Amino acid sequence: MTHVTPKTRAELPELEPIFAGTEASMGFVPDSMLTMAHWPELLQSFSALGATVLGSGEVEPGLKQLVAFVVSNAAGCRYCQAHTSATAERRGVSDERINAAFEFETSELFSESERAALRVAAHAGMVPNAVSDEHMGALKVHFTPKQIIEIVSVISLFGYLNRWNDTLATRLEAHPTEFGQTHLASHGWQAGKHGQS
Repeated sequence: MTHVTPKTRAELPELEPIFAGTEASMGFVPDSMLTMAHWPELLQSFSALGATVLGSGEVEPGLKQLVAFVVSNAAGCRYCQAHTSATAERRGVSDERINAAFEFETSELFSESERAALRVAAHAGMVPNAVSDEHMGALKVHFTPKQIIEIVSVISLFGYLNRWNDTLATRLEAHPTEFGQTHLASHGWQAGKHGQS
C-alpha cells in the first residue's frame, strides 16, 4: 500500500496542462506525479526537468528509455522498470529489444554505442556507483559531450524516480502493470513492494 495517497487531477485544476501533456506522452498520468502534486512547485519543476531530459536533445528517444529501463533495473525499482519498458515500446522500441536489454552486453540487437550507454546506466544504478573511467571512455567513443550529458541526465532523473517510488511505495497503474506482467515476468519482474499493484 502506498505511503502517501496521490492527489486527484480534479483537486489540481491549475496543474491540468502538466497532466494533459503527460497523458499525451505516456497515455496516462502516473501516480508518482499525482503524489508529487502534494507539493505543486515540486511537480512543476520536476515536470519541466523531465520534459527537457526525455523530450529534447540529440540522443534517440528509444535509447533514452532503454537507459532509463536499465538504470531502474540495476536500482531494483519495479515501478520504474514497468514504466520505462512500456514507454520504450511506445517510443518504437521492439519487445525483442526490451527483453534483450537484460543481456545487452551479449545481445546482437544492440550496437556498440548502445552497449556503451546501457553499460554506464547499469553501473550508475548500482550502490555504490560502479561507473569506471573505462566505461566513460567507451561512451566518449560514440557520443559527443552534449549527448553524454543527455545520457547521464536520464540516469540521474531515474535515480530520483527510483528512490521516490520505492520509498513511497507508489501504486503501479494498470497499463505498466500489464506490460510488466506480459513482457518482463520471464526476467523475474513482478509487482510488489517496489511497484505496488
